[in-house]
Amino acid sequence: MRNLESLLPSRERQRQLSYLMELSLVGMLFIGLDRGNAGIVVNTAVALAVTQLPPILERDYGIPMDPRLTLWITTAVFLHAFGTVGLPGTTTNLYREVWWWDHVTHALSASLVAAVGYATVRALDEHAEGVVLPRRFVAVFILLFVLAFGVLWEVLEFAIALAADALGTEAVLTQYGLTDTMLDLVFDAVGGLVVALWGGAYLTDVSGAIRERFDSRAD
Repeated sequence: MRNLESLLPSRERQRQLSYLMELSLVGMLFIGLDRGNAGIVVNTAVALAVTQLPPILERDYGIPMDPRLTLWITTAVFLHAFGTVGLPGTTTNLYREVWWWDHVTHALSASLVAAVGYATVRALDEHAEGVVLPRRFVAVFILLFVLAFGVLWEVLEFAIALAADALGTEAVLTQYGLTDTMLDLVFDAVGGLVVALWGGAYLTDVSGAIRERFDSRAD
């Protein structure tokens, strides 16, 4: 883990990168409005909303969100939104033109879902005296949790595509077929596996804060 830490930028630089991506998302939102593209507008608006979660969780719920976690969250939603906008000066959709873009964004998004599951499960494990969750069980649970969420997401994409086709409007989320769906689930599993193996190194403070909230409610 120390070797991994040495590869990361300083914490101040991580904050700056997160802030830069947030500003870029604002710019992407205006690009979507200028183009009249509902997909870009919705995806960038949702991404901007997600970037506000770390300060809200820290301020209102006392959950520590260090710059690494904030950068992790911001990067995931930024890449997703950027994929719908494309490179500056073009209207290229990176999801359609770059074969690996969808895989990267799915793995990152799945890792965030896995992080939520991991932190919550570890907090419950530490909070409930009668509950003991072995590490292997937690790892399997995280994978199943991520895959279940991934299946739900794919169903949502399919339903939105059908609704848009029926209404004659542009789909906010795009379904590319069964093969793409299967690959999405594979990369969802990759993101979940990464968190299952190394989540404890970065989510200990978060799970501890959630456990304290459980403890305070139990008192």
